[in-house]
Amino acid sequence: MKNTPLIEKHKQLGAKIVEFAGYNMPIEYTGINDEHTTVREKVGIFDVSHMGEFWITGPNAYDLIQKVSANDAAKLYPGRAQYSCLPNGKGGLVDDFLVYQYDDQKYMVVVNAANIEKDWNWWNQQNTMNAKLEDASDRMALLAVQGPNALSTLEKLTDEDLSSMKPFRFKVGKLAGVDDVIISATGYTGENGFELYAYNEGVEKMWDAILEAGKEYGIKPIGLGARDTLRLEAGLCLYGNDIDETTSPIEAGLGWVVKFKDYKDFIDKDYLWKQKQEGVSRKLTGFVLKDKGIPRQHYEIINEKEETIGEVTSGTMSPMLKKGIGMGYVPPSYTEEGTEIFIKVRNKKLAAEVTGMPIFKK
Repeated sequence: MKNTPLIEKHKQLGAKIVEFAGYNMPIEYTGINDEHTTVREKVGIFDVSHMGEFWITGPNAYDLIQKVSANDAAKLYPGRAQYSCLPNGKGGLVDDFLVYQYDDQKYMVVVNAANIEKDWNWWNQQNTMNAKLEDASDRMALLAVQGPNALSTLEKLTDEDLSSMKPFRFKVGKLAGVDDVIISATGYTGENGFELYAYNEGVEKMWDAILEAGKEYGIKPIGLGARDTLRLEAGLCLYGNDIDETTSPIEAGLGWVVKFKDYKDFIDKDYLWKQKQEGVSRKLTGFVLKDKGIPRQHYEIINEKEETIGEVTSGTMSPMLKKGIGMGYVPPSYTEEGTEIFIKVRNKKLAAEVTGMPIFKK
């Protein structure tokens, strides 16, 4: 098992440590509901250093990204980040990822922790144009500072102008006395906030400084448990649950990241275009339980006739709504907001209502 550079900090803070994606990671500190509410109402800090980072550089870096990414890298410019996914050539997804452009010959790609090796092999396999690839995952750490008071907390620690930074933009500067920090207006919670990339050597100093700077705003460290409930309320997909090697981005509601441009040829382009034009047999949708209960992954989704129409991919008790919420794939005829569906929980049939995304609307 690997550890992030902050493992001793988590132990000192009394975190419950669990195995996740090959790492010892904090699942919770003071409790999932308390941590979740802290991010929604104040500010929280996450250690997500288990995520993977690849550098794609050289004259052909752009060509490689255009080939493997469903999104259009032509929309990138220095200081711009983009969410995308990797079609697998079989109609499914290798992974979803973020790409950051430093300049037209230097990009950083951020991938899911559980997929680092698989993604690394995929990028290399597709690299027929000889771009330069570097796996920096073990040398880089990542902190996420999320919530309404994230900006006020971080403004104390840097001279960079963060208040004017739009979503999916980034700067490289000094933060908490640490040089060359990538300060990115991205996140995975549905709240405003920032993700901070730094080399391992500086991350303890940053962690301590951020916790100190955020004291007056009620900052708390947040574990992976609340990270999951936050992203589910926000209707954000988790690879391995809601998207995987068998799900297409069109089915998953990620059609907005698939860009069909004449100048862009990418893996599965023709297949995904056909899905876009002809429709799909299932779509990912969110739902809120009307009956008491908690939906869990793999629970059956049924209709009023008790016919199986799908399966729950992610589910939890929403700390904000105080109701069971989830996502799952169902036929398109069941995806209109307000449609009644049912979740089969053991021998019970729990009524639920289809909702748009995000599931929790502020």
